[in-house]
Amino acid sequence: MSCNDMPKTPAPMQPRTPESVPSESRNGARVRGNDKAPEGLYAPNRNILTPNMRSPEYVQLSTAAAITLGIMKGYMHRTQCTRCLNLLLTYPEGCRANCAYCGLARHREGERDYADRNFIRVDWPAVPYEEVLEIVASGRDGVRGGGHFQRMCISMITHPDSERDTPELLGRWTARMPGIPVSILSNPTTMTRSDVKELHDLGADIFTVALDAAAPELFERTRGRGVQSPHDWDKYWQILEAAADIFGPEKFGAHLIAGMGESEHEMLTQVQRLRDMGGHSHMFAFFPEKGSLMDHLPPVPRPQWRRVQLARYLIDYRGVRLEQMGFGNDGRLRDCGVTEAALEKIIESGLPFRTSGCPGREAPDVSACDRPYGDSPVSDIASYPFALNKSDIRKVKRQLRRDG
Repeated sequence: MSCNDMPKTPAPMQPRTPESVPSESRNGARVRGNDKAPEGLYAPNRNILTPNMRSPEYVQLSTAAAITLGIMKGYMHRTQCTRCLNLLLTYPEGCRANCAYCGLARHREGERDYADRNFIRVDWPAVPYEEVLEIVASGRDGVRGGGHFQRMCISMITHPDSERDTPELLGRWTARMPGIPVSILSNPTTMTRSDVKELHDLGADIFTVALDAAAPELFERTRGRGVQSPHDWDKYWQILEAAADIFGPEKFGAHLIAGMGESEHEMLTQVQRLRDMGGHSHMFAFFPEKGSLMDHLPPVPRPQWRRVQLARYLIDYRGVRLEQMGFGNDGRLRDCGVTEAALEKIIESGLPFRTSGCPGREAPDVSACDRPYGDSPVSDIASYPFALNKSDIRKVKRQLRRDG
């Protein structure tokens, strides 16, 4: 059948219903009540009192970024660094949204302080922002002062101070490190067009939106009223359209998570919509986040994941359109719309199966935001944070041939 015959959507993956949070735990009450002063690096889950840390003085950063900065010890399978410095705004009250798949969600207030929550499978230590600036400005983010970071990303959260503090973090960065571009992972729920314009004028290079869900109903069920969360599908697209206008082609994009109950056709419809606007999709594989409302659900099957990775790459970087592809009645991709010879060459390059995100210095289709093992264990890599070798490509081909 053709893509336009509206294939069926798979059965939904239903999140658990959020439980009520005791009043004494809401809005970071424990941390604010104890009011412990922070002292340098705070590593989560060390059985000490969580300090009262706030942006813009403090930021959280991914474990991979902390290792690359040299402020934490650690080893990353087959790679010694991440090329994107992912920063997360932080407040004792935490993110006020309640997304079903997210470890930072509001429903966890009763069990864990915000700075101790896992996010995309890892801990996010907190550190003074000035310390981050000093390390990167001095070239100490790498072996022998080489400087590994090709990009920095400020991730906003749903918090009343987020719109105020993000411009300050951005301005301080661009004043010190004009050679390292900045991406903004935005919070559309509380943003306006003027907020988008301010970030552009302050020097942000790329603006992104974590759309995540690939259909309005799925968005509502996992990010909106279905889980007592404030996000709205139409508002997200409104801010994306503002970003397309203000930042321009190739300078905006959206995150999408594959395997939360959407069909492959639904997922690739959003990929094509973004591309038609002039932007790119950054795709994640659903992997159940411990402590989330969806941690009881299975990860995206590898064959499905590889198909949408491949098709997304064809749409975003090879000029193939959704209308050229073929789908089954279940919405599964059956035909990529290119010749077998051309497809084989693209698969052999390994590029479609690397982590997708904002680009670095290597090439437009190679992401600086490599997020090592953010959506899979190392034993079964979903998004490769490095160039695939021959063994990796053989594995990918086997997964593509499997039915699932």
